[in-house]
Amino acid sequence: MKKIKNSILLICLVASGIVLFQCKKSDNVVVDPYVIKLATSSTLGSYLTDKDGNTLYFFSNDANGANNCTGGCTTAWPNFNATGLLQSQLTLGLDLADFGTVSTPTGSQTTYKGWPLYYYAPNGVREKSGETTGEGVGSVWFVAKPDYTIMLVKSQLVGLDTKSYVVSATNVYSEGVGTTTYFTDIMGRTLYAYAKDSSNINKFTKADFSNNAVWPLYETDKVVVPSVLDKTLFGSITVYGRKQLTYKGWPIYYYGPDVDTNGKFRGYNKGVSVPKPNVWPVFFKDYPAAPKK
Repeated sequence: MKKIKNSILLICLVASGIVLFQCKKSDNVVVDPYVIKLATSSTLGSYLTDKDGNTLYFFSNDANGANNCTGGCTTAWPNFNATGLLQSQLTLGLDLADFGTVSTPTGSQTTYKGWPLYYYAPNGVREKSGETTGEGVGSVWFVAKPDYTIMLVKSQLVGLDTKSYVVSATNVYSEGVGTTTYFTDIMGRTLYAYAKDSSNINKFTKADFSNNAVWPLYETDKVVVPSVLDKTLFGSITVYGRKQLTYKGWPIYYYGPDVDTNGKFRGYNKGVSVPKPNVWPVFFKDYPAAPKK
């Protein structure tokens, strides 16, 4: 009987030990808290992914900050949504203030710096973790990078005069309805050239910057662009002590009044008609090189 009791006690202790061991092992499991991360590619640099490493994308047609991927587009480009996002759920280098949400026919969608975020699912099958096969698709889909200095948007040009414009391949503006693919910064703010400038020479900005509020310099010398653009065509010049980005020798500017009453500037390109068309054109990929004069 004593042997039986001892055997039972031993079994109980062993069983208890297993339970304790399992609890201890479980307590040591590290749960990844990040819902949105940054991945790095040797060719693309840093870009956003979800918690499982699935790449997130921007859509050039979302110039106004709304979701413009509808109908059949949604099969290949499903929305990404992270409900109730917290700073603690973002990996180092990401700021909660840069994230928001927009409403779509299928529900809410997370945005980053005003850009709705998408997955890529060619033929309805999501690409695998770590893949970036959606980069450059149709020249309108690009990995969601945190540090673009140039982005591409595809939208209607509407001047300050409220007229709609289209631009020809030779950079001539005329009234008309149709989308143009042009340059913005990471926040979707339209970028312009000044027709009177010449190669790497800013002929507009005054030394005291008294006219900089209307046509501000695009002040950066950093070049981070979508893969469909040639980064070697960008450069920078110094304008009275400030760095200004250039493209094919053209100094790059903003237009101060490209904003609405709520302080939003996404989707606005009013400068194309100021003071008349062809004086302050927008940039596009095949924009002609600046004259050397």
